[in-house]
Amino acid sequence: MEQGDRLHWWQTRWFVLFATLVAMVPLLWPEIPPLVDLPGHMGRYRVQFTYDSVPWLREWYDFRWQLMGNLGVDLAIIPMAKLFGLELGVKLIVLTIPAMTVAGFLFIAREVHGRIPATALFALPLAYAFPFHFGFVNFAFSMGLAMLAFGLWLRLGRLGKFRLRAILFVPISVLIWVAHTFGWGVLGVLAFSAELIRQHDLRRNRALPWYQDLKNGWIAPFFFAGIQCLSMALPAVLMVLWRGGEHVSGQTFDWFNWRAKTLWVTQVFRDRWQLFDLASVGVIFLLMLRAIRDPNIQYSRNLGLSALFLLLVYILLPRVVFGSAYADMRLVPFLIAIAILAIRPKPGLSMRGAAVVAALGLAFFLGRIGATTASFYLYDKAYDRELKALEHLPVGARLVSFVGETCYNEWAMTRLQHVPGLALERRLAYTNDQWSMPGGQLLTVRYRAAKRFAHDPSELVTNVQCPREWWRPIARSLALFPRDAFDYVWLIRPPAFDKRYEQGLIPVWRDGPSVLYRVDHDVPGPELNPGDLPIPRPEAVLIREAEAAGELPGNGTAPPS
Repeated sequence: MEQGDRLHWWQTRWFVLFATLVAMVPLLWPEIPPLVDLPGHMGRYRVQFTYDSVPWLREWYDFRWQLMGNLGVDLAIIPMAKLFGLELGVKLIVLTIPAMTVAGFLFIAREVHGRIPATALFALPLAYAFPFHFGFVNFAFSMGLAMLAFGLWLRLGRLGKFRLRAILFVPISVLIWVAHTFGWGVLGVLAFSAELIRQHDLRRNRALPWYQDLKNGWIAPFFFAGIQCLSMALPAVLMVLWRGGEHVSGQTFDWFNWRAKTLWVTQVFRDRWQLFDLASVGVIFLLMLRAIRDPNIQYSRNLGLSALFLLLVYILLPRVVFGSAYADMRLVPFLIAIAILAIRPKPGLSMRGAAVVAALGLAFFLGRIGATTASFYLYDKAYDRELKALEHLPVGARLVSFVGETCYNEWAMTRLQHVPGLALERRLAYTNDQWSMPGGQLLTVRYRAAKRFAHDPSELVTNVQCPREWWRPIARSLALFPRDAFDYVWLIRPPAFDKRYEQGLIPVWRDGPSVLYRVDHDVPGPELNPGDLPIPRPEAVLIREAEAAGELPGNGTAPPS
């Protein structure tokens, strides 16, 4: 804790309020938050509200309410849609996510250190990390709640209100689990590690070295920390009931993918401008390295142990859990944030030095927020341009969409991958971008006439067959999709293709490479000839070719898909 009793500007409630409000700024302008998966989720929300009143939706989709650990925004949108409409309701909910995350970070720092250390400001930009940009909104909503809940856990423990804490965290843990399982799991890890340190300090014999007092210093604290955390155990029962159902699908695989785990760390700020995003990663790692080497800075044992526990979880967590991809990647920003929040100056550091650090942290936060605001503005313009196609799409149309993708995944994603979901949300049209994983979400696809073009990832197309991907080349998709099952085809920035694949497709709207076609059912589709598809090439060759053509910076950091 810094010297003196006077609160400095970064330690005041006014600053917490300011930082919380600033965290919302990037999301104020876009009508639809430009997060990769969010438009697809919005399509599901529309089905949620109209399933019983729109008969053709029941022909295409199966929507069933069930208890699961993935319902955060699905439940929150119910009152919000009634008050504000679906799109504005979703926007307002998403606005709260970075605000809750920033407020939670500062709450945790305040409770652990007594006052907010100047270094804590460097953690705030992680509210806009890569997992949030990906549109994992239920996960992000749950993690925002979990950060606030962990701050409350620490506060009640500091005040000695253990019975009240035990009572409160029964419903709190269930609420966070229902929002998303991940938030509950992370909250449990953080609460247990914090309680372990508290029990260790309470029970150890300070006259003995730690290795001579393992029973009182660590074994007994481990047991009693677990007892304290039992108030959060009820979701474990709900988890067994959920995952034990016969209807549940989704595999867990891809363990210890070290290349991916390394890339998730370096890409934690991945948004649009690669050099700026990588430099931002360098700033936070320089800070953490400085905290290790600088004699004037130290790590809190409480949050330091929490960060170590989260690191262990990250190492052990596979890439895909219960069919949900990028499970390990989602933990990275919170692992780094907790490690940063653990940093504090040692007693005796001058206030002038702390003020300089705080000013640098604030500049870092505002710089990231400004860049994200500009990035979201540009994504919003791209959304507006593509969504003009929906003005020409009839309500209830059977639509198959193909969104252009590349094998090397540019640093700046187009974020158009699930824009077809807005055809379902706005025009009640069938869209092939919905996820269909029984037990993973409330909606599954049952439109059998669509065959292999019924659900995600059939909407993604490339110019060649990508290594290790289910995405199809554009020529194959246009030639093979079942034309009797669809009335319209929406191409969103597709790769170049032979125009003969437009056979039987009548353009009704066009803007650059993006086109909306009406299917002429009286004209047969084109045949796919053996020489029509480019010969697949190794991933490294594809990346080198893209770099040589100027389509990809020579960085070699494209993530595995």
